[in-house]
Amino acid sequence: MRTIKIKQNTKKKLLLGGCAVLAVLVIILIIRGISGIVNRGTDISAGVDYIKAEEAGSISAIEEKISLLEQQDNNEEDARSIKEKFTGAVVMGDSITAGFTGYDVLNASSVAAGIGVHLNETDDLISQVQELSPRIVFLSLGMNDVEATNGDIDVFIEEYTAVVEKIEADVPDVHIFVNSIFPVSSDVAAEKPVFEKIPDYNEALKTLCDDMQIGFIDNTDLVQDEYYEQDGVHFKAAFYPVWAQRMAEVAAL
Repeated sequence: MRTIKIKQNTKKKLLLGGCAVLAVLVIILIIRGISGIVNRGTDISAGVDYIKAEEAGSISAIEEKISLLEQQDNNEEDARSIKEKFTGAVVMGDSITAGFTGYDVLNASSVAAGIGVHLNETDDLISQVQELSPRIVFLSLGMNDVEATNGDIDVFIEEYTAVVEKIEADVPDVHIFVNSIFPVSSDVAAEKPVFEKIPDYNEALKTLCDDMQIGFIDNTDLVQDEYYEQDGVHFKAAFYPVWAQRMAEVAAL
């Protein structure tokens, strides 16, 4: 979601140009004022009105030019592919995350995934992230832990905190974003009621992110029934570009 913004020095040049115009007008006013002193009784009110009008017009013209330039920049489309956007970023997670490489949506260098991985089993994934040395890490963990913790959100948050702290220690200066846990299909939720607590887990995750001053990405609204695989938990290929774009937008990739 990168757009080319007008450089600050360009704006300064435009504004300085306007100031130069105003300076010339002030000099004219001073000269006319001196002339008015020599020729007493001269009414300079018309000159003052003229200066004010020119001042307002000059600033307005400059602001209009800046606005037009910014509008042109914002209208420029980002032609980069999803893979290009994720250069220098890694998505770390479980089997759902593995779909990024399985469906060739992201390069292998942008994914660190473990099938069936739990929060207390992420050391190998973190080592993989450390080797990749990204500037941004997107975490997508927790689906396996909702069932494993059997609704105990406190234990879940404790384990998730430990994962974040280890990443921060092992990958210095990295920026971390936490993806919300995806909802399961209604059939799966009916079969395993613990998954009905996923919104509560996500609310706790958001609070954790606020406390640790890291990004939280709520993907709940992205999930549609047509995206689910038959198991009601994993997703079809069409979902992954949608999810990747959401992460790219939030992190300004």
